[in-house]
Amino acid sequence: MVLRADAGWWRDAVVYQVYPRAFADSTGDGVGDLRGVRSRLPHLADLGVDAVWLSPFYPSALADGGYDVDDYCAVDPQLGTLADIDGIIADAHDLGLRVIVDIVPNHSSDRHAWFRAALATAPGSAERARYVFRDGRGARGELPPNEWKSLFGGSAWHPVGDGQWYLHLFAPEQPDFDWSNPEVRQMFHDVLRFWADRGVDGFRVDVAHGLAKDLSDPLASATALSMGPVGTMDATPTERRTDGTDPLFDRDEVHEIFAGWRCVLDEYDPPRSAVAEAWVPPHRRALYARPTELGQAFEFALLEAEWDVTAFAEAIRENLALAASVGSSSTWVLSNHDVVRHATRYGLPTGTDTAAWLLTDGRDPVEDRVRGLRRARAATMLILALPGSTYLYQGEELGLAEVADLPRHTLQDPIWQRSAASRKGRDGARVPMPWTVDGPHFGFSPETRDAASPLPQPAWFGDQSVAAQSGTPGSTLELYETALATRRARMDRGATCLVTVEGPLLVVDRTDGTRSVTNFSDRPAPLRFPGEVLLASTHRELDAATIPPETTVWLAAERSDAAIE
Repeated sequence: MVLRADAGWWRDAVVYQVYPRAFADSTGDGVGDLRGVRSRLPHLADLGVDAVWLSPFYPSALADGGYDVDDYCAVDPQLGTLADIDGIIADAHDLGLRVIVDIVPNHSSDRHAWFRAALATAPGSAERARYVFRDGRGARGELPPNEWKSLFGGSAWHPVGDGQWYLHLFAPEQPDFDWSNPEVRQMFHDVLRFWADRGVDGFRVDVAHGLAKDLSDPLASATALSMGPVGTMDATPTERRTDGTDPLFDRDEVHEIFAGWRCVLDEYDPPRSAVAEAWVPPHRRALYARPTELGQAFEFALLEAEWDVTAFAEAIRENLALAASVGSSSTWVLSNHDVVRHATRYGLPTGTDTAAWLLTDGRDPVEDRVRGLRRARAATMLILALPGSTYLYQGEELGLAEVADLPRHTLQDPIWQRSAASRKGRDGARVPMPWTVDGPHFGFSPETRDAASPLPQPAWFGDQSVAAQSGTPGSTLELYETALATRRARMDRGATCLVTVEGPLLVVDRTDGTRSVTNFSDRPAPLRFPGEVLLASTHRELDAATIPPETTVWLAAERSDAAIE
């Protein structure tokens, strides 16, 4: 397949997130790597996605799963080389896939050359000015500058032994850059060009709302940070300002930074795309998606929404309207590397605290895997029917559930250690992919060597592996393949939609003549809509008059002039 030249490809793309260390291991050392990713690109092409997003593959001590970056223009030797990245880009393009890479601009690792230079110089040096260093309190600077707490637990300040402390909103191994420094801004412009010159098509921007800070604000010393509702950080402190003047997050100055990034991205033909990870209130999120900035921003409401028709409808309408207000396109995401997988979330009782549930190893309450998967399939078909881009997380095409019972000694997420073992963190969604039905690592690592997967795969992974589901009627993999092929064939870019709620049914009427109907109830519901059934999320014969419980159906309806409600 030839990759078509298309400046607006990202507006309706289906993007597949790969967590490289947990995707495919080519060497047998138990760690996923870039040659492993490259070998599995045909799976993604067969699946029918438009792009692959690679989570960080940079040199890293893995204090935070690779989001502690030593060098933004290199590859971790354990994962491969720059030549391996070039091979992925070339093969992906030959398969008709675009490539997105993660950029982590809020902080580097403490092994970055700049940070090592900062520690080697005296307070007040130009090297320290690239990061957020401050004098400590007390007679000898023995106390932190203020009482900020890290998102991963504990103080957000770390002493360096000379009376100064540096800021780390995440792990101590992740010192925050000072984005008021022109050197920092220029360095990241160079990083964007480095990867764009190699053929990368777009960028996912980590913690996009965290770059600008004002440590002189008196609110800064009085406010603690908090964790998010789905077992991860949401970078939203307990009492944050939402008008662009907060001392730490979502300050208005951040938009000047991203306007500079847009100038760099537009140097290329076609312009490189970008999507912001910005955990901010909806009215602020759209600012990051303006065409003069990153162009798109993740919408996370569905990561937090319970299985409820009203909650879904409200989130969808709001996101469509916000994207339209700035000329962007919407983004839809149900799972990623930071949250409990949606097949599990939907199988737990309403209101379950997933962080507390993980501490029980998934025993209390008991997860209803059958219901969770049924709802997950329905939710995926629903978001694929919406205008805009859909982001899929590796393994969700297999219907993988969260691995909640990982042994404590295998946990790697810094949240586990820094929360004093009160939060297990995100490792349950980062267990390596199962490719084969059997074997010691279900095809993740070669069987010729005694590799030890860093996060052990459960026995039930084999039954949900790629091999077990390929070509199997009714499998979740088969549903994803069919849904993506139908979406590509029947749903037009630029189509708008009308979203309505009729009892337990959420109805999406698209102007291209496609209708999606999702039954959120646990009982069959009347299907009072004419049109040919194109696909259903439940693998069973459909009664033309009813829609099964917790099911999405796509219909070929009459084309209309429906607009976003």
